[in-house]
Amino acid sequence: MSVAVELCSYPGLDDRIIIVRAGDEVDGVLVRTARYNVLIDTLGTPEQCQMALDLLGEKANDRPLIVVNSHMDWDHFWGNAAIAGKAPIIAHAAALERLRDPSSPQTLSEKANQDARFRTVELIGPDITFSGSMVLHGGDLTLELIHTPGHTPDHIAVWIPEIRVCLAVDAVEHPIPEVWSDNPDDLRLLCSSLKRIRDLKAKFVIPAHGMTSSPATVDKNVAYFETLADRVGRLNEEQLADQALSKLPGLRLQDLVAIPSGMTAPTIEFYEKCHETNLRATVEACKERIKFG
Repeated sequence: MSVAVELCSYPGLDDRIIIVRAGDEVDGVLVRTARYNVLIDTLGTPEQCQMALDLLGEKANDRPLIVVNSHMDWDHFWGNAAIAGKAPIIAHAAALERLRDPSSPQTLSEKANQDARFRTVELIGPDITFSGSMVLHGGDLTLELIHTPGHTPDHIAVWIPEIRVCLAVDAVEHPIPEVWSDNPDDLRLLCSSLKRIRDLKAKFVIPAHGMTSSPATVDKNVAYFETLADRVGRLNEEQLADQALSKLPGLRLQDLVAIPSGMTAPTIEFYEKCHETNLRATVEACKERIKFG
């Protein structure tokens, strides 16, 4: 089933920033600078990406185009085939490791079997990679590509200091982001990335999911993880071993964050699974502290 693409914005957002929305699936972003246009993510299929480029028209084609893949999650880069050979694609070096992992083609095969729209997808990786951070100098705007791991190892956010806009992608999410695994190191990385984004003191923080631009979302994400750690830290070892922790009062998703009004049941179920992953990682971090004092 195809997902419609539309262009939108947020009140007060600089008109050089254009949100490219693929339904409630994901938001990409086009940033127009004096020297070139930068497309952050290519959406979930080549057709979606091409729809976006067609809608953008001259806004994307009146100067050279650069593409940034924020990370190698399917909804953010499976549209690369619409760009390949026409514009350079930039990603963090860790993206190549994810792309080469056997799970990457396996995910594509599974989704193509479930939905015909994914059968045109080719797994096309970046042309240019970097470690740490990278800066794109657009003349009027600067795009700082910041490694913000934790949601995934290769995740990057984009900071535009001249207009104090942070394109946080999946490092920040409404109502909650998801940690990469139940490894405490990944949890620490995600919390560190959230605090790094918070410390930017952005005027707009734009995630790829949640349809918000409020910097308060970052504070809420940080508070969620801090509250989760506090509540898990009060449990005894027997309670920590309970496989149904996420169902217990005080540790359920709705006990920690406000579920957005109008959120569909499947979306709530998705975030409950995200919360379960976050909870497992928090439990493992707590066990680690107990073990090593």
